[in-house]
Amino acid sequence: MIYYDRVSKVYSGGDKTVALEDVSFSVEPGEFVSVVGHSGAGKTTLIKMLLAEDKPTSGAVFFESINIHEVPLGKINALRRKIGTVFQDFRLLPNKTAYENIAFAMEAAGRPEAEIHSDVPHVLELVDLGDKMNNFPHELSGGEQQRVAIARAIVNQPDVVVADEPTGNLDPVNTFEVVQILKKINDLGTTIILTTHNKGVIDSLKKRVITMDRGKVIRDDREGKYIL
Repeated sequence: MIYYDRVSKVYSGGDKTVALEDVSFSVEPGEFVSVVGHSGAGKTTLIKMLLAEDKPTSGAVFFESINIHEVPLGKINALRRKIGTVFQDFRLLPNKTAYENIAFAMEAAGRPEAEIHSDVPHVLELVDLGDKMNNFPHELSGGEQQRVAIARAIVNQPDVVVADEPTGNLDPVNTFEVVQILKKINDLGTTIILTTHNKGVIDSLKKRVITMDRGKVIRDDREGKYIL
């Protein structure tokens, strides 16, 4: 389970920017949760807290009953391997094929060669790219690149996948395909946390929606729509 316990984040500087203010909510294993809000609402800061890329000014973030920000630096990578991440800009290595991009993530996690050979084709099939494993990123459409990024995020079998604006650079057709794949991964038991501006995506999912505004959670609807 993931639990944000009265988390606030104030960035130092002349204006003391408040990114998060007294945010509390939990995410149960296997949930699909969308976090929505205008630019600057605090969505990205929320994600950075979970990935231990930023620390709260006050409050705590728990993952599997562990306070993320009390984990020793030497053990933080092991914790992060339980969380797969997907970004708006894909972040693929341009000089590696789809297969090699995913294999690289497994190599970094210390997985054996035999496991890499069996698992990479499997996840590429899961995201409907079994026939594109030898293509380089520049030979793939934006939607296909994002599906490679999703395959990379799930290949080490994380408990949670965080997708931060994954459809922001995609057209409606590719957006639909990416969302369907995220739903498929969720159906297989992986917790999904999605941040998005896309009203159509949220309204089609009919899943839990947390709405943020100026660093605060203003709505938490179990089967929500995009309401701002």
